[in-house]
Amino acid sequence: MNLNELLKRAEGKTLEYKRDISSPAGALKTIIAFANTAGGTLLIGVEAGSRQVFGVRDVLKTEAQLANLIADSLYPQLVPNIEVVNWRKTNVLAVEIHPSSTRPHHLISLGAENGTFIRVGSTNRKAGATQIEDMARLKRIDTYDEQAVPNLNAEDLDFRLASELFLPYKKLTPLAWRTLRVTTEHQGRQVPTIGGLLLFGKDRFSAFPDSWIQAGRFAGSNKARLIDSVAVRAALPVAAEEVIAFARKHLMVESVIKGIRRQERWSIPLVAIREAVVNSIAHADYAQQGSPIRLAVFDDRIEIENPGLLPLGITLDDLQQGVSKLRNRVIGRVFHELRLIEHWGSGIQRMNTACEEAGLPKPKLEELGSHFRVTIFSERVAAPLVDAIDGKIIAVLRKRGAMGTGAIAKLTGLSARATLTRLGRLKARGIVVELGTGPHDPKRQYLLAED
Repeated sequence: MNLNELLKRAEGKTLEYKRDISSPAGALKTIIAFANTAGGTLLIGVEAGSRQVFGVRDVLKTEAQLANLIADSLYPQLVPNIEVVNWRKTNVLAVEIHPSSTRPHHLISLGAENGTFIRVGSTNRKAGATQIEDMARLKRIDTYDEQAVPNLNAEDLDFRLASELFLPYKKLTPLAWRTLRVTTEHQGRQVPTIGGLLLFGKDRFSAFPDSWIQAGRFAGSNKARLIDSVAVRAALPVAAEEVIAFARKHLMVESVIKGIRRQERWSIPLVAIREAVVNSIAHADYAQQGSPIRLAVFDDRIEIENPGLLPLGITLDDLQQGVSKLRNRVIGRVFHELRLIEHWGSGIQRMNTACEEAGLPKPKLEELGSHFRVTIFSERVAAPLVDAIDGKIIAVLRKRGAMGTGAIAKLTGLSARATLTRLGRLKARGIVVELGTGPHDPKRQYLLAED
């Protein structure tokens, strides 16, 4: 273990310092929280805050004491790796805990209800009932939205709406319905799953009153003055577009002079907002009550917040690296089929790329309380990245309006393949939009988003 590298890091979701274990309850709660969440390392003999190394005086005695405490105080039993690390003239105890396959773990003295902890940022939090159930569900290898709703029938789902949404991509049959786990078999009959009810339920708000999206526009940079709002209660597969339309209504459009031409660009790339909104719907914890998904537009940023922390075993660093773990598999499968999600784990990277190309800082990802928030800033820190070829395509579309790939290729001197590739990138960045029934429509055209 490289102690030098660890000491460069502040305490966080996977690292904590303790000067000693004179009060062992704190160390045990941290070990439980690491095991129940994303794993981590506890360093004993290092002062939190200053990160000054005091060491452990009788390190072998302390190691044995800690091992006994873990064995006697935690259930189910947990066996972390405890290592003595030399540091100059003293020693530090490093306790390495991996995400546990037998979670949830709890402190025996407090019981499962009060003694189960999870890691949020650099703190240990008592897990709520839904979070404890999430951990137990991992052992059953299913997700919350794959569970059956036995008191309803398949007729409680809006099959016509679903068929219309799937029409550009595939014919929706009862078999496809079951394959996607929108319905499942329960005691010899087909019933909706929780995911199916959330996506296509004719009356989903009876069971999930908070499964809607609240969008608001605030004056300035705080929530002191609300100037516009909307409650989006549409079916989840179409709700994202309504929310994005609200955001677009309130985004600033800049006029930029390029040579003798005036160009317009959004203050925040639409693709970044879209990815954040779609991800919030796909990853929200719908078992939580009392809080819908929220989008807040400020003068200097947009915040998209959903109930639910990161799925167990995932850290903020994992997200930035493209590691993804679906909280809601049914919603994820349907969104993938409807082309709302392109590739697992790529949404955050597309957001980062779109903001970087627009000259904006990387979006901020946070776990706050029991929620997850994405903040996209609108203040530019660099010039937008649009090369000469992209500029030529944009100029053609600005002058001629909606056009097909062949016509654009002819006017720009590019090959059809190169033009299609460029248009795909411009679409991903929210600069152009595609008009047509789907990606294989031979008559599809492209239009500048500003138009």
